[in-house]
Amino acid sequence: MRVISGIYKGRILKGFDIDGTRPTMERVKESLFGMIQNNIKDKIVLDLFSGSGNLGIEAISEGAKFAYLVDHNKIATKTIKENLNNLKITNALVLEKDYLKALEYFKSNNIKLDVIFLDPPYKDKLINKAIEYIEKEELLNNDGLIVCETDCEEIICRYNLIKSRKYGSKMVSIYKK
Repeated sequence: MRVISGIYKGRILKGFDIDGTRPTMERVKESLFGMIQNNIKDKIVLDLFSGSGNLGIEAISEGAKFAYLVDHNKIATKTIKENLNNLKITNALVLEKDYLKALEYFKSNNIKLDVIFLDPPYKDKLINKAIEYIEKEELLNNDGLIVCETDCEEIICRYNLIKSRKYGSKMVSIYKK
């Protein structure tokens, strides 16, 4: 697994083999970032089900101002910290929290986000619960994006679907507030 573009292009990331995670394939990540490339620079990003930190680190590489990388798995958060240290990234914060506790953290600290990546474990069906909380608590800034990777599960979101692409059994959907 590697960073595909930006200032860290070509750098290798650890964590493709963490139990309970499913890293975004490089061709999917490349396409996904191609779809949102004009919405990353100087933005505040949340990678909510971060795994190795792959998407959040890619956003930093593309010029995001700051990234929050959240996972409840201790091995995943340790790996994210190693990846950040190896790349000498300082404009990121790793939170070892359940997704709902993390969203509550953002609400209680009045943190608003510009781009939110949601790629939860498919079997747990958490994507709609996460979106519902994000919408209810208004955690997304105006013109912000929610980028979802699912197993073609139906997503319930009141924001505008601006792009959607299927990659085998996976679907990437991008919503704009």
